Amino acid sequence: MTGVVIRKVVDFVEDTLVEGGKPAARPLRMAACAAVIRSPWGSAYVEDLQPGIHAHAAILGDLLVPRLVALMGGPEGIEAFGKAAVVGTSGEIEHAAGLIHTLHFGNLYRTGAGADSFLPFTNKRAGAGTAITIPMTHKMQDSKGARSHFLTMEFTIPDAPAPDEIVVALGAASGGRVHERIGDRFKDMAFMGVDQAGRPLDPWKA
Repeated sequence: MTGVVIRKVVDFVEDTLVEGGKPAARPLRMAACAAVIRSPWGSAYVEDLQPGIHAHAAILGDLLVPRLVALMGGPEGIEAFGKAAVVGTSGEIEHAAGLIHTLHFGNLYRTGAGADSFLPFTNKRAGAGTAITIPMTHKMQDSKGARSHFLTMEFTIPDAPAPDEIVVALGAASGGRVHERIGDRFKDMAFMGVDQAGRPLDPWKA
């Protein structure tokens, strides 16, 4: 295992002003910050990934979180969030997963975004120029059923990840989809009288 080597940091920002031919009442900003790093594990099988995770995760969080929050105009500008990691072709998917599925990384983003919810994610292995896909949901646990904030953003880095690299990315959105109108999962449950598994709701808990 070697020290943290960051080759580049990439920002991606898009502002949607018109959707379906209709101007947005409020433009929707989606942004991502990604770090391209040399994998601490290379191509060899490593039994204990924790030392590499501990050496990298917090450093990546400290780098990406303030940068992304600034792109969004502060934590109040973030309503939905997510994360992603892509390991190059010489690595394991476990390497990508290890760097984002740790509280040493995720908690830094939750704190910086003023959030309390689970971060949706993707982790995969691919070559340079692959699509980096970040699924997003509402940042607050009490609003996780808001389908308006079921979002996906996607971007590419033409030269990353190289075979021995990992791309680690965070994404954010300033609101829900422009002109959202498909309803709320919790309202559906109340209307149908069932929970999300299809079981009848307990009337005493309603």
